[in-house]
Amino acid sequence: MNAPHPPKVAGIDSTVPPPAHTAPPVSPVPAAPGATAARGAPGALIQNRLAGWVSDLTTLHELTERLSRTTTLDDALHELLRAGAALAGARRGLVVVEPADGHGPDTTVGLGFARADLGHLETVPRAATSYGRLLDAGAATDGPGVARPRATEAPRTGAPATGVSGTGAPGSGAPGTHGLTPPGDLAEVVEPDLFADDALDPRHREVAARLGYAASYALPLATATAGALGAAAWHYDEPAEPTARQRHLIGLYVGHAAEHVARLVELTRARATVATLREELLPTRLPRVAGVQLAARRRTGARGGGDWHDALPLPDAALGLAVGSVTGSGPGAVAATGRLRASLRAYAVMEGEDPVAVLSDLELLLRLTEPARSATALFAYCEPALRKVVLAGAGHSPPLLVGQRRTEFVETSLSAPLGMLACWEAPSVEIRPEPGETLLLYTDGLLRRTGDATDRAFARLHAAAASVPKAAREDPGAIADHILGTVLPDGLDAGDGVEDVVLLAARFA
Repeated sequence: MNAPHPPKVAGIDSTVPPPAHTAPPVSPVPAAPGATAARGAPGALIQNRLAGWVSDLTTLHELTERLSRTTTLDDALHELLRAGAALAGARRGLVVVEPADGHGPDTTVGLGFARADLGHLETVPRAATSYGRLLDAGAATDGPGVARPRATEAPRTGAPATGVSGTGAPGSGAPGTHGLTPPGDLAEVVEPDLFADDALDPRHREVAARLGYAASYALPLATATAGALGAAAWHYDEPAEPTARQRHLIGLYVGHAAEHVARLVELTRARATVATLREELLPTRLPRVAGVQLAARRRTGARGGGDWHDALPLPDAALGLAVGSVTGSGPGAVAATGRLRASLRAYAVMEGEDPVAVLSDLELLLRLTEPARSATALFAYCEPALRKVVLAGAGHSPPLLVGQRRTEFVETSLSAPLGMLACWEAPSVEIRPEPGETLLLYTDGLLRRTGDATDRAFARLHAAAASVPKAAREDPGAIADHILGTVLPDGLDAGDGVEDVVLLAARFA
């Protein structure tokens, strides 16, 4: 009878430990009388080994599948720590991402460590920690005076004749391991009993005693293309170290995790670059003009979109207000937004008192320089001293007037977006806000994020503006916040909020 399969728990040895190599074929030997029970022993041993290998492969498959489903760097690092803790038989751990190229992002994530605990760990000299030695090894060069740590190798483990072979130590580059050894040749750091180490740094001894861990096991995060990315360490409450089988499994898992982390690092860098570019292309602060108070709120979707706003002082104490949206998303749309906004500023300075002329010139420029794009825009020429506003829109939603005695949309003529017609032109509209009234300009993303049909979205926006508390009507920023909170109850940070949102509020004295 075959031995029962061992439980499928990561890091737990099966009943019979796997051998370091495949067992040689057993020649059939005639059984002696009375030895019938012993005849099935070799078969039971092989069945046990195969069951252990299948369990390991299944466990790795499940853990790597869970890791692959993470879409952000923070989520991936948390999943890496949880899976590594299960494989290594530890309770706590931390991972430090510190790409060797110096371009970031640099971050530290803990498992079972509070923020204050991570702060205590940061007070330990870097070279005295297991993960710190791995980080230093990854950043090491061949220059003079650089000490290379000695590689720590794990015992060899057995493996089936599938693609997962266990004939090498994790990180040693031998067949069957993740085969990734970072610069400095430090494959892993094992500290089975910290307090038995006479050479342990005194500060590290103090912090370990305070936090209650007595052993650690650390592996580097590195790939062949991205190089050293960081290091992960798991901590034990009592003196301990992972077995050879555990080392082999966690080495395979960390090798896959490093590739996934490398992709997310690049994605994080790209998103940060787009965000920085977008912020630089939009106004960092609003101008101060007598007779009017300004406030702006904006949020860009995950892909980086083309919604924008602007407010610029013009000659004769006038003020130009603009909002718009460029088709598309990503870096291309962000760059087009910057070009469109810069062009509108130039036209506004030259002929801002005629919003139709400003948008006509902008449409001609867009059609000649970027024929594959279209855009919506609204430009308003304000004279705060006279409380007079002349505006024109190209395919854009009408502004909203919010006051004590009225809340209404401004009647604007229906017009096509820029770039859609051979020659754009639409009549302008003049309005005269009452003292204390606020003119609200916004992009279509505010309406689309509601998920409602257009007419219902407009009704929701109107109701939100009408419900602004009396005390909040004195502050355009408070008005914008109230409208956002009412129209979008889930907030601008909703996970499915892919649309850009821009609000520009101008309150006239």
